[in-house]
Amino acid sequence: MSAGDSHIMPTYNRADLRFVRGDGAWLETETGEKYLDFGSGVAVNTLGHAHPKLNDALQAQSEKLWHVSNLYHIPEQEKLADSLCAASFADLVFFSNSGAEAAEGMIKAMRKYHAAHGAPEKVMLIGFDGAFHGRTLAALAAAGNPAYLDGFGPVAQGFVHCPDLTIEAVEELIDETTAGILIEPVQGEGGVRDVGTEFLRALRALCDEKGILLGFDEVQCGIGRTGKLFAHEWAGVTPDVMAIAKGIGGGFPLGAVLTTKAVGSAMQPGTHGSTYGGNPLACAVGSAVLQEVEGAGFLAQVQNRAVYFRQNLARLLDENGDIFADLRGRGLMIGMQCKITNNDVVAALRDENLLTVGAGDNVLRILPPLNVTQEEIDMAIAALEKACAKLRAGA
Repeated sequence: MSAGDSHIMPTYNRADLRFVRGDGAWLETETGEKYLDFGSGVAVNTLGHAHPKLNDALQAQSEKLWHVSNLYHIPEQEKLADSLCAASFADLVFFSNSGAEAAEGMIKAMRKYHAAHGAPEKVMLIGFDGAFHGRTLAALAAAGNPAYLDGFGPVAQGFVHCPDLTIEAVEELIDETTAGILIEPVQGEGGVRDVGTEFLRALRALCDEKGILLGFDEVQCGIGRTGKLFAHEWAGVTPDVMAIAKGIGGGFPLGAVLTTKAVGSAMQPGTHGSTYGGNPLACAVGSAVLQEVEGAGFLAQVQNRAVYFRQNLARLLDENGDIFADLRGRGLMIGMQCKITNNDVVAALRDENLLTVGAGDNVLRILPPLNVTQEEIDMAIAALEKACAKLRAGA
């Protein structure tokens, strides 16, 4: 079916591929062609496709109970919340269906905290150029990308944007209406830009000094993607509130807002809600994902695979300086800034049966499953080398 014949709203520029099954790091089309998936559904398929433990968890729960709504206690939700809090800074969790919803919940919680403590004027959140927090109106306003806001009417108020990743630039934006700071420890859509451990530490100190909140968006960089369960762990600091999604569901829609007790307890009955959020199916899968990622040696292997991959990518960059300008990111959240149009590189790799993702700042985003093998990394490097040779030859 051509795009003109489809009843799907034309909001995506889709590649002409139709996948019908997957296994680990591999996807297969309806015609039987296999592709190495180093996009992972945009950092979603933490454990690749059709992971047996996720299949087992989903099947077992599907035979018991799918959905009851948050009008009732949900044991699977309590179990996953307990595990997330035990593994993080958090004391309380709110479950959603997506990263955008988690970002919205984080924004609401940061503002509600100040209102509950007698400072309702503190509503302004400081974001950063290059950020991405989702496609809802408030999440778009928080990121401030004009291209994503165009055509959707008045922009939601209560956000200012810092053009530089410097404490001096942030300090200039703080006033009596500031509620907090919202940042991705590693920007995804903005170009796989690691904001740096020292900057995160400085932000934590600044928030403590000013009595404002620090919110981390780990929707893309969390759940082991950088080699630690959460990317901010590399800096040795913790936020007051954090949004996660993508990797926690391993492919099943699931997001969450994690907070300290002080922040989360301000969200009393009636202040926020979700019909589907944290239903038994989603939380059963989320618990299975977390159990695997927290398993013995898993994150150490992610770090080892990342070092091996990055060493090879650094060599490839040196050998293809006419195509690539920079290697960036952290762990298995990898970006290669391109000197030619990044979409051309994505297409050339697709021709070599390797799936990757574009990002801002003309970056090629490489996001393999966290359980990727060294052999699969070698195959990806070989595909990159072939694609570079063909791009150089103009093929």
